Amino acid sequence: MARLREPRRFLQVVAGPRQVGKTTMVAQALARLPDLPAHSASADSPGLQPLSWVAAQWEQGRALAARHGTAVLVLDEVQKIPRWTDEVKRLWDADTRARRDLRVVVLGSAPLLIERGLTESLAGRFEVTRLAHWSFAEMRDAFGFTLEQHVFFGGYPGAAPLVHDERRWADYVRDALVETTIGKDVLLMAPVHKPALLRRVFDLACRYSGQVLSYTQMLGTLQDAGNTTTLAHYLDLLAGAGMVCGLQKVAGQAVRQRASSPKLQVFNTAFMGALAVHDGYGFARVRADPALWGRLVESAVGAQLLAWLPAGAHGSGTLGYWREGAREVDFVVRRGDETWALEVKSGRARDSLPGLDAFAAAFPGVRPLVVGTGGMALERWFEAPFFEG
Repeated sequence: MARLREPRRFLQVVAGPRQVGKTTMVAQALARLPDLPAHSASADSPGLQPLSWVAAQWEQGRALAARHGTAVLVLDEVQKIPRWTDEVKRLWDADTRARRDLRVVVLGSAPLLIERGLTESLAGRFEVTRLAHWSFAEMRDAFGFTLEQHVFFGGYPGAAPLVHDERRWADYVRDALVETTIGKDVLLMAPVHKPALLRRVFDLACRYSGQVLSYTQMLGTLQDAGNTTTLAHYLDLLAGAGMVCGLQKVAGQAVRQRASSPKLQVFNTAFMGALAVHDGYGFARVRADPALWGRLVESAVGAQLLAWLPAGAHGSGTLGYWREGAREVDFVVRRGDETWALEVKSGRARDSLPGLDAFAAAFPGVRPLVVGTGGMALERWFEAPFFEG
């Protein structure tokens, strides 16, 4: 006789960078369910919340469920609470045994930080919805952005109404987005012995986004930089917060890949645009400079790839770059059995692409793609993942 099974309950986890609409999305969903009682609370305070905060909010959700038969509990910025997964597991399992119909949604700002411990403490109990920075299509439909505006101003919906006052927009990105993420997420989530250095690493990654920079070169650029291990660790922390990362070189041997110099890459080109404004380079001036604009366009393509391939290193594929001598491929996407090689062109078309040719010779079966001048139009490429289907 087959064992009878009840419908499974799953903890809903919504993870993504700050200011991409996680809280708004859940609030809008609840507004469409006016008959479903809900209790929402945020752990986003200046310091870390105690573990008891989770249990206190949970009891309020339980009280609603007891009165109405079912209820929703929303816990926002939960990554601010140490060992939150262990406490949620205890409470979730207790509700499962008691057959309480309390439906729980957990939101967190840092994609990687919120997921630490999920696969161990809450294995088999959760589903994850990952939100990335807003795409060109989303910014166009919501705010009327042109493609060029999206490349420079990036994909932060909260900053979009300010783009006609560039200085005010840049100050918002710096104060409300960059400093808030570093101060409230990164510095509270992991030991950082040199906070000033962490901020300089972020600044360096924004200034050199789209370029390969060895850790030795970074040491020569940064003051009081310590050692390469510290720089790599800080870059990993910033990647975990959805800010900047270092793409690794694709090679035949994994050891070579890990030891390679990283290609610096922003998750959102708003960071680069804001830095340019603070340096005295507004949208018009950057657009008129082929070298600066080309670097922004390449970084915008890389940022979109990071959104399509969560965290650039797991989820639906991996993202890296390739270089041998003077020959280079801007981005290499590995997804299942497929490998894509992307070259980004924003200037004059060239008849030959030695990087793509050399990579194809080294990795038979690769699928080459030129994005921009002489290839797939940028606007078309940004509208949908090229590797869908």
